[in-house]
Amino acid sequence: MAQSVGIKDVARAAGVSVGTVSNVINRPETVATETRARVQSAIDRLGYVRSESARQLRAGRSRIMGLLVLDMGNPFFVDVARGAERAARQAGLGVMVCNSAQNPGEEAEYLSLFAEQRVRGVLLTPADATGRNIEGFRRHGIPFVLVDRVAEGTSECSVSVDDVAGGALAVRHLVDAGHRSLAYVSGPPGLNQVRDRRTGALEALTEAGLGPDALRELPTERLDVAAGRDAGARLLGLADRPTAVFCANDLLALGVLQAMYAAGVTVPDDLAIVGYDDIEFAAAAAVPLTSVRQPAVTMGSMAAELLLEETEGAAQAHEHRRVVLQPELVVRRSSLSAR
Repeated sequence: MAQSVGIKDVARAAGVSVGTVSNVINRPETVATETRARVQSAIDRLGYVRSESARQLRAGRSRIMGLLVLDMGNPFFVDVARGAERAARQAGLGVMVCNSAQNPGEEAEYLSLFAEQRVRGVLLTPADATGRNIEGFRRHGIPFVLVDRVAEGTSECSVSVDDVAGGALAVRHLVDAGHRSLAYVSGPPGLNQVRDRRTGALEALTEAGLGPDALRELPTERLDVAAGRDAGARLLGLADRPTAVFCANDLLALGVLQAMYAAGVTVPDDLAIVGYDDIEFAAAAAVPLTSVRQPAVTMGSMAAELLLEETEGAAQAHEHRRVVLQPELVVRRSSLSAR
């Protein structure tokens, strides 16, 4: 195994002191041009890479921000990560992205990893509905910001979207189009987002003078295309099949759309579909998908900015805030049927 190159090796090769090499790396403006060039040449020749962990120990703080999301297979969370990374890079930090896969056990393991690495802070979309993982992580004293989740019962910062309003937007649109029998493909019931979107859907039905019986719920274990196809198969098996379906995210909606296409059911004439998130694939679907748009990139960048504010020099002046963004309905062909 090749031996790693240290700062002493660079100093020896350049014929300077260890302190001079350190100055070239950290304060190059303090070193004479000729000496700086000689040291840089030795660094390049030897392939020296400074030890970030050692630097962090000396400085007492990390240059890494953790990001733990529910599903990196979902383009929504890719956009959240893009926004967080943009804000972190502007501050000279990197982002360690991890995927809990909607599994509380994996979430706990990644939170332990973040604690071991003493990251600067964590952006977290919780998978554990009980809150035990968050409670355990809080003991480490590492700041965190909740993303796509309101910080209920906690003092931490959060950045989320008003999912009750989003669910109402989706179902109000379907009711206004003349639908009176709807389904909600809901995803795991333990997720707050899933429950809030259902609450909004029921509120829209109440506004229209319809009772909760007008909404048939089809829960799924996951929020992916395969779960959507399964829900679509169950929907096809209903004797009194609804005329419209609202899905808790776009991946579920795309799965339902696939199931309908395979069964020869026409969208939107036989079944109208509305998704949630407005991922890039929504507009590119065989039948362009109506969706409730979440500002995912903005959500990620705002969450990172809140975390930076809490952990930078002015941290003492930081006040925890709950930022709630508003969703937007984007209407496309999947819901434009005449009833």
